[in-house]
Amino acid sequence: MRIGFVGVGRLGGHLAASLLRAGFSLVIHDFDREAAANLEAAGARWADSLAALARDLDVVITCLPSPSAVAAVLEGDDGVLAALPRGAIWIDMSTNDRHELVRLAAIAAESGITTLEAPLTGGVHLAATGEITVIVGGDEAVVAAHLPLFEAMGGRVFHVGPLGRASDLKVITNMLAFVHLVACGEALMLAKRAGVDLAQAHEVIAASSGTSFVHETEGQVILSGSYDIGFTLDLALKDLGLALALGRETGVPLALAQLTEAEFARAGERYGGAAWSPMVVKLLEDAVGEELRAPGFPASLV
Repeated sequence: MRIGFVGVGRLGGHLAASLLRAGFSLVIHDFDREAAANLEAAGARWADSLAALARDLDVVITCLPSPSAVAAVLEGDDGVLAALPRGAIWIDMSTNDRHELVRLAAIAAESGITTLEAPLTGGVHLAATGEITVIVGGDEAVVAAHLPLFEAMGGRVFHVGPLGRASDLKVITNMLAFVHLVACGEALMLAKRAGVDLAQAHEVIAASSGTSFVHETEGQVILSGSYDIGFTLDLALKDLGLALALGRETGVPLALAQLTEAEFARAGERYGGAAWSPMVVKLLEDAVGEELRAPGFPASLV
């Protein structure tokens, strides 16, 4: 199987590395050539352009930061679709907007190319170990034929139905994660101001009915003071915007998501959109004049 991978940054690079470890042959491209250095050393072949990458492939995978970035890579005279042969498969592993994904899939279908979506959830640190969860949408037979690819990159693989369903589920899971992140900061600050040891508070909450995946993971980098989970405030705001758009479309009022988006927007204005997403908790630290710190927690999950 001839596989191309576009977007080998912090997340995509780990996915591509998992494919290489599983014995798949890869040709790769990214707008930042330096991002591909480790993959080239591991055996991936660099393509100088999108067209050069897409030529003669069976499968092309995209893992990009926004719907507009996906569209830019797919469309255009020098884009992937112009060079990808008929009968090939395009797999988008980005956090995408369902409508944009379906639009691009229709264009791809006109060229004889089948689309699958496979967004990821669980964090960059789980992508690094090949244990991230993969949510797949698309034709059942096509998904089954490419299951070895998904299993090489992820620990759990869910086929959730037709194209677009996975994109919706992904923005829902991210919305929950961001709500949990703000709540985690409030819980830890409440514990600190009540005189509870923060390391012990983290441990007890993790063993309680109030725990969450975010508390157990991102809570650690908050307590270390690094906030580093490899995911930025700008990306969080993009995903929250997608979730709120889905709420408007489906007629579901999302009061907590709206409050959370406002907090992330304030954090982006204060610390910059490139700051790590757990920096949203620093708003609370600044407001009360106390830091959430405890010894022994990792500086990064990735």
